Amino acid sequence: MASRPPLSAVVIALNEEHNLPRCLKSLAWAGEILMVDSGSTDRSCAIAEAHGARVMQKEWMGYGQQKNWAMAQVVHPWVLFVDADEEVSPDLRAEIERFVAQDGSLAGQQYRGAELPRKTWYLGRWILHGGWYPNHLVRLCHRKYGKWTEPAVHEALEIKGPSLRMTSDLLHYTFRDVGDQVQTNIRFARLGAKVARARGERGSMIRILCKPIGKFLETYFWKGGFLDGVPGFVISVNAAHSIFMKYVELRFEKNSSHR
Repeated sequence: MASRPPLSAVVIALNEEHNLPRCLKSLAWAGEILMVDSGSTDRSCAIAEAHGARVMQKEWMGYGQQKNWAMAQVVHPWVLFVDADEEVSPDLRAEIERFVAQDGSLAGQQYRGAELPRKTWYLGRWILHGGWYPNHLVRLCHRKYGKWTEPAVHEALEIKGPSLRMTSDLLHYTFRDVGDQVQTNIRFARLGAKVARARGERGSMIRILCKPIGKFLETYFWKGGFLDGVPGFVISVNAAHSIFMKYVELRFEKNSSHR
């Protein structure tokens, strides 16, 4: 049996029994799979253990905070972060294995991490436009040189040193349906409003009117969302709705603060 790479795959989860089998199966080659659970009430933990993952419990601290805590628990020097609704493609697996086997040294350059192109499946097709693809995300790092930022939303893995841009896709199976996307948009709009409020932004009527329109035009026309057919239109409308909700939250922050 071939030795496994010195890489820990980290999955942050809460009630992800529907997604976990696909995700964990695609990580079976890793030296370690660590799932950090924040109180699942479904079969998530049992599924993870059945797939050979080490399961740890940690009360939810925030996206970046949870991932930084997880990185401090891994046993290998290289760490790959994969969401429960994502899957490492066979080509990406091979690319990561080559990278880790050479300890990040490729073509005479020493890399401390890597960003992966993510391709998303939504409403029955792969979405290839509208700013959704290629969605390059830094997800692989040497634990000594990587750290997640810790805002309320849109955390990012920052690398101290050069990062390699890989070419094979991380596959993303996003929202179950349109309703799921709308609910997610509302949640992230509220978190985004919290971040914007901390920066001193306010939800003026001009922003409530103009920002959503601008977002629709950007994603549907300028970034080619129309090329993805009806799903592309739905995505652009929902992107505009998310921006609308964010600035409404900002506009009525006194009322929303009492929820």
